[in-house]
Amino acid sequence: MCGLAGFLSAGELAPQAFLGDLQRMAASLRHRGPDDEGCWHDARAGIALCHRRLAIIELSALGHQPMSSASRRYTIVYNGEMYNYRELRAELVARGHRFVGNSDTEVLLACIESWGIRAALERCMGMFAFALWDGERRELHLARDRFGEKPLYYGVCNGTLLFGSELKALRQHSAWRDEIDREALALLMQHDFVPAPYSIFRNVHKLLPGSLLTARASGGGFDLREQRYWSPEPLFEAAARESPQLTAAQSVELIDGALSRAIERQMVADVPVGAFLSGGTDSSLVVAYLCKVASQPVRTFSIGFTEPEYDEAPYARSVARHLGTEHTEYILTPRDCLDVIPQLPRIYDEPFADPSQIPTYLVCRLARRAVTVALSGDGGDELFGGYRRYAIALAKWRAMKRLPAAVRVGGSALMERLPLGALELAARPAALLWGRRGEQGFADRLHEHSSRWKAATLRDFYDTGLRRWSSQPLVLGVSPDAGVRGGGGPRCADGLKQMMHLDTCDYLPNDILVKVDRAAMAVSLETRVPLLDPEVACAAWRIPSSVLQRDGRGKWVLRELLRRHIPDALVDRPKKGFAVPIAQWLRGELRPWAADLLDGYRLRQEGYLDASLVQRRWRQHVDGSTNWASHLWNVLAFQSWLQDWRRTGGEVASRVRATG
Repeated sequence: MCGLAGFLSAGELAPQAFLGDLQRMAASLRHRGPDDEGCWHDARAGIALCHRRLAIIELSALGHQPMSSASRRYTIVYNGEMYNYRELRAELVARGHRFVGNSDTEVLLACIESWGIRAALERCMGMFAFALWDGERRELHLARDRFGEKPLYYGVCNGTLLFGSELKALRQHSAWRDEIDREALALLMQHDFVPAPYSIFRNVHKLLPGSLLTARASGGGFDLREQRYWSPEPLFEAAARESPQLTAAQSVELIDGALSRAIERQMVADVPVGAFLSGGTDSSLVVAYLCKVASQPVRTFSIGFTEPEYDEAPYARSVARHLGTEHTEYILTPRDCLDVIPQLPRIYDEPFADPSQIPTYLVCRLARRAVTVALSGDGGDELFGGYRRYAIALAKWRAMKRLPAAVRVGGSALMERLPLGALELAARPAALLWGRRGEQGFADRLHEHSSRWKAATLRDFYDTGLRRWSSQPLVLGVSPDAGVRGGGGPRCADGLKQMMHLDTCDYLPNDILVKVDRAAMAVSLETRVPLLDPEVACAAWRIPSSVLQRDGRGKWVLRELLRRHIPDALVDRPKKGFAVPIAQWLRGELRPWAADLLDGYRLRQEGYLDASLVQRRWRQHVDGSTNWASHLWNVLAFQSWLQDWRRTGGEVASRVRATG
């Protein structure tokens, strides 16, 4: 796992003038790669690359980057791991290729020289992002892995194409100019994250998962061509057409074999490997399979909470004891939260509002004290139908469809036009009847959910139900439709698969994988996700929905596999997830911090958010009438990031002047 950055100029690079930019970009990514640094450039071609290395495979200087291919045509900076590199290497050796070292980077370059870029990407099984310079064609290629485990940003600023693993690297270049994208901000407020291809800054983008971008200087600008070399839609559709469908027993055996092979592939490392263990199905299963192939006791790590309703540490402890792992745990307190919060803007680089980022960072920090690589159980809910919200959404959708579409759409339009004051009066009897402490919060909730009534499909209904701040335009200066995204799912997929597909393509890469990558890289820890192995994913999508969800619960196949390794009592327990007691903390230890960032005068002066709306929901949350923790955390994530961005912007400008 590493960090990469660089830039492509529309003309030649002025002698020595660019070196300060390149060195600052590399230095900003030191946390992603503390073991080595490398820079390379071709001034006449206008290309410069830099790399920070976290040495995992081939620890010697033979793994140094930037690395050039045997023919010298290609030069690469690469972040990630290619789990099947040994098999590909053996194939290339049989064809006469000679290797100097044992790194997967060298194998990747040989694959590209032998088969071409797209064919090499299609054959690589791993997590990665890379920038590849083709000196023969004078083209820059940016690529990202199938699921988006590794990040890659790019954007054109003042005639220069900048790219890097994190935004902080782009900001170090003297050509950088930043402006907040209000449409991206609206997306953040609705979805807890800024989804690809957006970034929080205008004209800067995230490369989509499974994509290859080719850039070429042309006429004083750049010709940019993006293509998808992989997407899950054809696999979903093929699975739906498969006949006969897999039985429950076949599904279990299929995943057993695929996961066993994935774990063996992802054990490859020249440094210590461990695993996160929450005590839930996914992480417990990964650890169980890891224990089967490990030559020594597996190191496991977990986080607990002082609040019993959120604490899963006892379950993790029991699983670790049963599997015989060397287990380490840390009990998180509100004080720990307060200590981490000031670091979040710099760890995540753009506003990010999943509060489980806090324990994720702390468990990564805990693991890094003992290992350099940690396996996680992420992906299980998206690939195996594990979220409880799937069943809830299906039930609500069936109930709502009993009303004629015209009635639903008309009711939604009426609700959106009603002032909140009028809605409060209308909602007061219902609020009192249902035991609500405050009818104001009840009216807001009713207003918020009314947008779901317009949904024409289950996919739209599900997507709308996941959004925050959906009833009123919170972000100033954008259209009412800002933050609303269209698009359909795969053809031939049933309702459950449609929702799983949406989460696989949106929530997983934009939230879950971002959360883990930034938290782990902040402490120089590599994380691996066996459940996102392409073989495991393809097998999971073949499983019928009736097998994925049985007995009213999802992930039936994973739970059946887990029964082979731990007692039923540890498998059949209520799911808590990696939740954080933010609601209580905002009314307690975090209240002064939050009140300062949500101050009405401050919001009006900044001019990004509707101060009256934010203040209204802050008051409702503090007085206990309604739990607006998720909505407020989105605002707080932005406000905290904005404060840090304004402060660090001046620091960056000073460094550029000093070294440029």
